[in-house]
Amino acid sequence: MDKLQSAASLAARLAIAWIFVLEGAGKIIHYAGVGAYMEANGVSSALLPLVIVTELGGGILIALGFFTRLAAVALAGFCVLAAVLFHGNIADAGEWINFNKDIAIAGGFLALAAFGAGEWSLDALGGSNVIRAVRTLGGEQQPFGE
Repeated sequence: MDKLQSAASLAARLAIAWIFVLEGAGKIIHYAGVGAYMEANGVSSALLPLVIVTELGGGILIALGFFTRLAAVALAGFCVLAAVLFHGNIADAGEWINFNKDIAIAGGFLALAAFGAGEWSLDALGGSNVIRAVRTLGGEQQPFGE
């Protein structure tokens, strides 16, 4: 992969992750209001912690390029569910726009799942090596060769 592709892959990951990190953090700040919005749309607010983990955690994983394919598939599914559950009133122009936006973002995540994070990612460093490095920093002494 040449430098332009590497840079573009990083920029694409950061751009698509941005909204999910921002929205996940926002759901923590506005927890009660988001829970009420979910309930008003027929979705149990008990799922809100899972939504936050998916958006915030998935967004961070995508940005770092770590477990990218798995995070991308999870976020693609999340986008499709959000489109159907929260923006299904396609007679409303605003909801139609949001429905299409969510489906388009899901498509972007599927492309990311298919092609991976690119060279400028933790995945490219070798996910198992990254995990071993974190364990070593945490006090577990494991050589990288294992």
